[in-house]
Amino acid sequence: MSVVELGYLGLEVSDLSAWQRFATQIVGFQYVAAERGGAYLRMDYWHHRIALHEGRADDLAYVGFRVSDEESLIALADRLRHARYDFAIGSPAEEDERCVMGLLKMHSPGGIPVEVFWGPQVDAHRPWHPGRPMHGRFKTGSGGLGHVALREQNGRAAYEFYKLLGFTGGPEYKLKLPNGFIAKPIFMHCNERQHTLQFDLGPMQKRLHHVMIEYDDLNDVGLAHDLVQRNGVDIGMHLGKHANDHALSFYVGTPSRWLMELGSNVRATPAHAEHSQFDLFGHAVGVKGYGLDGLDLVGR
Repeated sequence: MSVVELGYLGLEVSDLSAWQRFATQIVGFQYVAAERGGAYLRMDYWHHRIALHEGRADDLAYVGFRVSDEESLIALADRLRHARYDFAIGSPAEEDERCVMGLLKMHSPGGIPVEVFWGPQVDAHRPWHPGRPMHGRFKTGSGGLGHVALREQNGRAAYEFYKLLGFTGGPEYKLKLPNGFIAKPIFMHCNERQHTLQFDLGPMQKRLHHVMIEYDDLNDVGLAHDLVQRNGVDIGMHLGKHANDHALSFYVGTPSRWLMELGSNVRATPAHAEHSQFDLFGHAVGVKGYGLDGLDLVGR
C-alpha cells in the first residue's frame, strides 16, 4: 500500500516555446505536443514523465506518486480515510488525462496537489528519442523520475503526511545559515533512490524549488553544463557533489524561474540514518533569485 516512486509531474508554464528549447536542447527530453494544448516530456518508455500545461503560474501543478497495483491504491485510500485526510478518486477522464489506470487526488499540508496512481501507460512500442545527442540515457527504472524539493510550511505535518503515503527518512543536514538559523531539511525515500522528496529547507516563493534529473552517464552532466554556459542559461548552483546522495550535479534555472538539478552517480539509500553539515565540494551559489540566497552547503 506504500508509494514506490515519483512517477510524473505536471507543470504550469507561461512560455511553452522557451520550455521546448530548454527541455530538448539543454536537458535532452523528448518533446511531444499534446492534442489538447501543452506538451509532454518523455525520458524513457513511459507515455510521459512530465506534462506541460500552459498557464501563468510557472510552478508545480501536481506531483504523482506511484503504487504497485489497484489493491495497493485501495488500501492506501482506506489508510487515508482512517487518518481523516481528505482525498478524491480520479474520474475516468482524469485517468485518461494522466495516462494511468486509477488515481487518488489530495493536497499535502502545505497545499501541494498530490496524486497517487497505479498502472502508468508504458509505450514500449514507441522508441524514446532524446531531444539532443546524449552519451547515455536518463536513469529512471525502479528509482522513478528523480526527486523533488517542495514547499511545505509545516515540516512536522508534512512529514506525517508523506509517512502515511509510505515514505521514510528525516533530516540529513544541519546547515548554519548567515542569519543564525540552523536549517534541518528533511529527505524522504520510497525505493533505492537516496531520496525522492525534500522539504523544510526554508521559505520558498513557489511550490517547487527544484527537480532532480539523473543521467546514467556522467558525460551527459558535463555536456549539459557546457550547453548551459554556451546558451547563457542561469546556473543556480555550480558543479559539486552532495554529501547525502553523493550526486555530482549542478542546478540550472528553468524558464519558469525554479531550478532543475542535473546530475549522475547517485548512491543508493543507506541502511541507517546519518547527517552532514557541508557538501563534499562545489555547489557554490550562482545567480540570485532562485531561493538559494545565503545558502552554502560547502565547508570553507
